[in-house]
Amino acid sequence: MILIHPSIDPVIFSFNFLEIRWYGLAYVAAFIIGGYLIKFFNQRYPSTLNRKLIDDFFVWAIIGVIFGGRIGYVFFYQIENFIKDPIYIFYIWKGGMSFHGGLAGMTLGVYLFSKKNNINFFELSDLVSLVTPIGLFFGRIANFINIELYGRVTNFPFAMIYPTVDNLPRHPSQLYEACFEGIILFLILFIFFIRNYSKQQFGMLSGLFLLLYGVFRFLIEFLREPDEHLGLFLKYFSMGQLLCIPLIVVGILIYLKKYQSHD
Repeated sequence: MILIHPSIDPVIFSFNFLEIRWYGLAYVAAFIIGGYLIKFFNQRYPSTLNRKLIDDFFVWAIIGVIFGGRIGYVFFYQIENFIKDPIYIFYIWKGGMSFHGGLAGMTLGVYLFSKKNNINFFELSDLVSLVTPIGLFFGRIANFINIELYGRVTNFPFAMIYPTVDNLPRHPSQLYEACFEGIILFLILFIFFIRNYSKQQFGMLSGLFLLLYGVFRFLIEFLREPDEHLGLFLKYFSMGQLLCIPLIVVGILIYLKKYQSHD
C-alpha cells in the first residue's frame, strides 16, 4: 500500500508580515509541555530543585536550544555558506536547526545554571532528558508537514510518495523518528525514571537518553535521504550518524560510571 503525503500547508495562518508556522508551534508546544512535566515530576519525587529554580531555568533552556540549534546547523551542515558570508548564521528566516547543536546549547545551559545556583548538574539534566523526547516528537511531525528530511526510495509496503519532491515511494522517515526518538524513547525513560529516581541515582537517565537517542537516530538515518550538498561519508554514513557516535560513547560512559558509583 503506497501512501500519499497529505500536503499540509506549513503556514497555519498569516497576517501581513506575520506567519505562524507548524515548525514554530512545535517549539512552543515542546517548551510548554516539557516545562509542565518537569515541574510535575519534580514535585512528586525527592528533589533539591524548587519551582522558582525550574521557572528560572526555562529561559536558559530556550536560549540554549535556539542558539545552539542554529549555530550547530550552520557549522555542521552549512559551513560553506558561513565561510562565504559569516552573517549567514543570523539568517534564521531561511530555517535550519540542528538537534545536536541544540543539545550542546542545552547542556551548556544546564551546566552554567547548575554552577550559578549550586545544584546537582545531573539532577537537572535527568529531568531535561526525560522530557526532551516530547520536543523531538513535535519537531519530527513538523518536519513531516514541511516535507523535509524525508526518506530514501524504497519498496517498503507502507512507503509514501511526496508529490512536491517526486513520484517515487520513499520511507516516511520523519514518522519513524517521531515514533522512536519521541514516543518509544520517552516511554523507556519514563519507566526508568519511575523505578530509579527515588534512589537519587542522578546521571544514569541522562546517559541512557544519549545512548538510546544516538542508537535510534543512527539506525533510522540509513533510511533517510542524506543531505544533497553533503552526501554520505565513507559511502555509508550521513553527517547525522557521525554526530551520533560521540553521543552513544558518552552515554555509555556516563551510564556505566553512575551505575558503578551506586552499585
